[in-house]
Amino acid sequence: MSLRMNDTPPQCKPNRPQTAADSHVGYSKSQATPFDILEFAHATIADHLFPGDLSVDATAGNGHDTLFLSRQVGTDGLVLAFDVQETALASTRKRLAKAGCPDNVRLIHQGHESLALHLDALKNENPDVPPLRAVMFNLGYLPGSDKSLTTKPETSLSALRQALDALAPGGICSLMLYTGHAGGREEAQAVLEHVEQLDIKAFRCLRSEVCNKPGSPVISLLVWKR
Repeated sequence: MSLRMNDTPPQCKPNRPQTAADSHVGYSKSQATPFDILEFAHATIADHLFPGDLSVDATAGNGHDTLFLSRQVGTDGLVLAFDVQETALASTRKRLAKAGCPDNVRLIHQGHESLALHLDALKNENPDVPPLRAVMFNLGYLPGSDKSLTTKPETSLSALRQALDALAPGGICSLMLYTGHAGGREEAQAVLEHVEQLDIKAFRCLRSEVCNKPGSPVISLLVWKR
């Protein structure tokens, strides 16, 4: 299945139009092209994530996705960002501070497989917490660090299941799968097999792939909850 940015089924489009107050987002969809799969994922999520929303960066890494989500949800929204490496959280914290982001991110020094626990705790803390609208995964290893410290199929699948269960209808989950490192192909295959078995009545999944990347393909998955 092939979708252009404006070909999203009508029932998938959010009914919360952006206003002039949302100009802080500053995301230009003209930047997006299917040939840059990360920017394409950002543009898709930007169509479904609004100021005041709740979102999750399941793999904070160096903070690029965390920063994007922070800008999207604005001062009234919230981002939960997970990573098992303190160096990753420190890098994310630095990136957010340099960008002047509002205090709308919680950095969590735990694996993403603890996602459901933190979402439950958030609801207990604030029963009026908004529904989860977006989750981003960037699987593999932290760029510029020890390549032996990688995400694992077992914990990534557990986190993915929790994310899809928690997503509100109309929510988006993105996954970037890198296959060039040890264990990367196996993890990507496990994730692909899982999403391919999702009920079409409940989810739509779009797969994009940079298939001529030297050494190994990079695969992007966008899962929309109906």
